[in-house]
Amino acid sequence: MTGVAGSAHEPAVAESLLAEAIRGGSAVSGLITCAGVPEPAGSSILTVDHAEFGALIDAHLGTVFAACRVFAPHFVCTGSGAIVTTSSFAWKGDYGGTGYPAGKGAVTSLTMAIAAELAEHGVRANVVCPGARTRLSSGEDYEDQIRELGRRGMLDELSVAGALDPAGPEYVAPLYTYLVSDLAAGITGGVFAGSGGFIGRFPTPEAQILAYRDFHDSPPWTPEEIDGLVRA
Repeated sequence: MTGVAGSAHEPAVAESLLAEAIRGGSAVSGLITCAGVPEPAGSSILTVDHAEFGALIDAHLGTVFAACRVFAPHFVCTGSGAIVTTSSFAWKGDYGGTGYPAGKGAVTSLTMAIAAELAEHGVRANVVCPGARTRLSSGEDYEDQIRELGRRGMLDELSVAGALDPAGPEYVAPLYTYLVSDLAAGITGGVFAGSGGFIGRFPTPEAQILAYRDFHDSPPWTPEEIDGLVRA
């Protein structure tokens, strides 16, 4: 195992990673991205500043973009490859915050777009939303935050209990291994979840039709009509 030191959202670091991986003629068939930083304590849309938000987006989304932008052309040239990115349950917004859920949500969307774009080249891309005990999900500050989210009604009791007692990362690692392996041939554009003994998959978002009328012979919906449709 060889490490490359540097900030993961810098293109030069991603280029060094690929160069190191192919050194000596080695075949590179997979990329796993897993980087991030915790939301600052007490951070919310009411308090975060532009610099803090930008740093969070760099840490979560910039790291994925930099690596994928370098490795994707390599995979396309070889006609195969698997990309697995790391998002979070936080992309749903349940955990509050700003740059963390925004960045992870963007990772999810970017990966789905990469999967669609690279499918014709034989390259797969999937997302994992892991739950595991790490430096980001342990410690007094983390536990206080989870309990506070439960008190505010943002997390239910089951989610609080699971967040306070996560299994080790070895329980979610096999999901990454599977998705980057040949066993997952044909599996792409998926958003998976793993934590402890739980394996799940988020459904692909689809628009729910509330109503339709042909605009060629109908006026625009009024706000009052839209309110009735939304509340029906």
